[in-house]
Amino acid sequence: MSTLEGHGTSAKGGDVVKRHRLSTRVWHWINAVTLLVMLMSGLMIFNAHPRLYWGEYGANYDPAWLKISSARAGGREFGYLQIANTRFETTGVLGLWEDPEGRTQRRAFPHWATIPSRYSLAGARIWHLAFAWVLAGGLALYLAWSLLNGHLRRDVHITRREWKLSHIWHDVKQHARLRFPTGVAALRYNVLQKLSYAGVLFVLLPLIIFTGLAMSPGTDAWLPLATQIFGGRQSARSVHFICAFLLVLFFLVHLVMVLLAGPFNEVRSMISGRYRLPPEKADTPEEQA
Repeated sequence: MSTLEGHGTSAKGGDVVKRHRLSTRVWHWINAVTLLVMLMSGLMIFNAHPRLYWGEYGANYDPAWLKISSARAGGREFGYLQIANTRFETTGVLGLWEDPEGRTQRRAFPHWATIPSRYSLAGARIWHLAFAWVLAGGLALYLAWSLLNGHLRRDVHITRREWKLSHIWHDVKQHARLRFPTGVAALRYNVLQKLSYAGVLFVLLPLIIFTGLAMSPGTDAWLPLATQIFGGRQSARSVHFICAFLLVLFFLVHLVMVLLAGPFNEVRSMISGRYRLPPEKADTPEEQA
């Protein structure tokens, strides 16, 4: 097995090389479990009051910008998702569905999407807060270690050349055509990957942690500014859920890319660190241009 220090160019397509450092692999899998538990427990917390507001306060009769509920019209009951003044029927998925025993359930999210699976706000909060410590501590340690070993500077830093619109547009077209890097180039993050990972590391995850603190009444005692920055506790809750679902979208795209690029090779590299370089392909005239 070849080892590429600093992603050198001595290896070629077909070689097995060392790709991900141990710190990256450990953090990746801990994060995967942590975020799954936090998402599912967060959905149970949302079930307790399935509405989102802007400002400091929000209750049943206040106007919500997002609501998941059920209603009755034309002699039938249906579930719905409402965003602003637009309503989408979601019977069987959100708001109204049948459990495995055939009983009608009126909850925003079904039992299979939440932790605990039965309705328990207290239980969900315990799960959520316990893994919030894992998320915050893991992110802090990972960022500190990545600064020390040069991972952020080497792999995530976006160069001046990569900020050019022509370069970004080229990568967008390559992704749209499902043309992935080959040979040693497959070891380097392209600009879209760098933007995505930087957005998760420095925007989404910090915002999720900070808005989580802002929603806590206890935070007012030692950091009232946390709530004030967002314009109120309900605004912080809205930003918290928006960031959470953006993170879900990121992971869905991430999984699709892994499947398209070759799941065995990609998953193996995140478990053992070993990665087989895709065979080089001759550039087409368009790519050379």
